[in-house]
Amino acid sequence: MFGLEPHVLLLLIACLVAACAFEFVNGFHDTANAVATVIYTNTLRPWVAVIWSAFWNFIGVLTGGIAVAMGIVYLLPVESLVDQNVYHGIAMVGALIMGAIIWNVGTWYYGLPSSSSHALIGSILGVGIAFSFLPGSNNAAVNWSKAGETGVALLTGPLFGFSLTIIMMFLLKRFVKNKAIFKEPHKRKPPPLWIRLILIATCTLVSYFHGSNDGQKGVGLIMLILIGIVPTYFALDHGKNPLDMRDSLVKVEQVMQKVNVMELSSKDREAVANIKQQTNSLDSIFVGKTEVAQLPQNARFEIRKAILLLNNQAKTVLGSDKVSLSTADRETLTVGLANMKGFTDYAPWQVLVAVSVSLGLGTMIGWQRIVKTIGERIGKEHLTYAQGASSELVAAAMIGANTQLGLPASTTHVLSSAIAGSMVANRGIKNLNPQMVRNIALAWVLTLPVTMALSGGLFLLFRAIMPS
Repeated sequence: MFGLEPHVLLLLIACLVAACAFEFVNGFHDTANAVATVIYTNTLRPWVAVIWSAFWNFIGVLTGGIAVAMGIVYLLPVESLVDQNVYHGIAMVGALIMGAIIWNVGTWYYGLPSSSSHALIGSILGVGIAFSFLPGSNNAAVNWSKAGETGVALLTGPLFGFSLTIIMMFLLKRFVKNKAIFKEPHKRKPPPLWIRLILIATCTLVSYFHGSNDGQKGVGLIMLILIGIVPTYFALDHGKNPLDMRDSLVKVEQVMQKVNVMELSSKDREAVANIKQQTNSLDSIFVGKTEVAQLPQNARFEIRKAILLLNNQAKTVLGSDKVSLSTADRETLTVGLANMKGFTDYAPWQVLVAVSVSLGLGTMIGWQRIVKTIGERIGKEHLTYAQGASSELVAAAMIGANTQLGLPASTTHVLSSAIAGSMVANRGIKNLNPQMVRNIALAWVLTLPVTMALSGGLFLLFRAIMPS
């Protein structure tokens, strides 16, 4: 299969199983946040809540698009790390998966709502940084621009979650006359029907948006594996004919011919030269080809590299104030590049289903530890109906907005911060449990450096022991 030797195929399967295991852990680690309030407030029985949440996570993965998934893929320039040695790809994906899973399972065991998003991103960055220490690795091994966008999204999420929930609680206290919503849940009785419906709705929203965002991270992880180990088969979307991108390629070349390089800075001239080099490379691959069967299999990865390099250099050209192109030409260039990138930014439906099932199953199995932390241990008082509903509504809105922007969000961080904000809104900062807040904060702070060190060390170890 895929032209791989039997033992390499087994390693590929092992990596894919490990990726599904990561998403399974994500389910009982992160998704437990979505069911915490409905279980803790007796709105739904636990088995109903986890099945309901699992279903909406499944739907979220299938319908959420792949923008966040591609953001994960492009954190690590696979084109810089992958070569003809398949073992190098295995070392890369094996190290980042193991680093993320080790941290996820450890924090789950101690009931700490740590972020699977941070764990995965830290592992990816760790592999990229470790690669730069290898002899002869002259290429940038981390897309720091994309890493910066991701970091800002993950850091601002908890701040907004905390602040917006305080505002939401203030509005509820000001305008809701029925005080039943502010009471502590009865240990055995469910809340009034209208409160139950609100809490079920917020649980549904958090579950759906968690699937559409965190589920996409699993999709991105599996695509990293497939592109890293079998680049010639998964570099481009098999549902599209690469020859169809020639019209877009011609439009890009026509626009670039209008650029007056004499007006440009040395950096912009270099970008224009690189664009022309990549378009010439694509022209040489496509010349004389009339059907897709005529394309060599290894040409697919070369096409992918050229498209991604084209896009990176085009950003420099379009962002320069010295490039004199009309609005119509800029639009033509942007659309042409976007059409070409449609061949590289994809995920097979089988990947979406595998991630959906893994996330859903994980949700149904390991929710107890995190639910207790969310319900009782963040604040000094038990969670009320109003706190649960406002926290989940804010979390759903934050995660949904990030998904639309193609940015990753940490369900754990956003919802835990929102719960903390609801506690502060009730009785001030002293209402927080300082020991638990310190433990959660410590887990948050340590996630990135620990997973970076774990995955980076494992990557260097695997590269040292695997065939060169």
